[in-house]
Amino acid sequence: MKKILLILIVAAFVISCGSLVETVQEDVDREYEMNYSYLALGDSYTIGEGVAEDERWPVQLVTNLRDRGYKVAPPKIIAQTGWTSRNLFKAMEKELNYTRKFDLVSILIGVNDQYQGKTIREYEEDLREVFRMALNYSKTRERGVFALSIPDYGVTPFAGENSEEISAEIAEFNAVFRRLAEEYDVDFYNITPISREAARDPGLLVEDELHPSGTMYRYWVEEIIDEITQKLPN
Repeated sequence: MKKILLILIVAAFVISCGSLVETVQEDVDREYEMNYSYLALGDSYTIGEGVAEDERWPVQLVTNLRDRGYKVAPPKIIAQTGWTSRNLFKAMEKELNYTRKFDLVSILIGVNDQYQGKTIREYEEDLREVFRMALNYSKTRERGVFALSIPDYGVTPFAGENSEEISAEIAEFNAVFRRLAEEYDVDFYNITPISREAARDPGLLVEDELHPSGTMYRYWVEEIIDEITQKLPN
């Protein structure tokens, strides 16, 4: 009886190990089938504060690319609510392996530099480091990197009486962002006008009345998707 029990236990163990190996192999196969990789760098706008994971704009971008026939792996997102440009490049130093490069690299950073009172000079210095590192992680250097402008949260209820001041400062930070993108020969997509639509459409914000909703993120993706497909190698 003990021998029979032992045989059953061993058989169950072998079957379970076989299932585990099969599952792991399936995961490897799925990863292998993905032809393109994507690194998304940023802050709350990139991590999608207040929205479901599948509503984050980098995730929506990948979904749209797959719908067009591009086999893109899930994005590696390095972003956190409240991060400044300095927080971002410090996190990149810790979380990224220098031997790995990506087909696409996006940058959207700066709102917290403005919100936390960083000077334009401080922002420019830290943003330069972000651009340098982003280029190093791009397989095709400048071709694979792109930047999205900082949304104008001055139009949101969160801004209150400081609306005009915030919008003016965001414009100043975006001017630096665009200038550095041009300096590093990186495509810069201006989604700020879309963000201002939240002034008339509350549905473009989540419950905190500050961060974009999945719908606004979808508008961003629709704005840039045609250009992004041109960045993927044939």
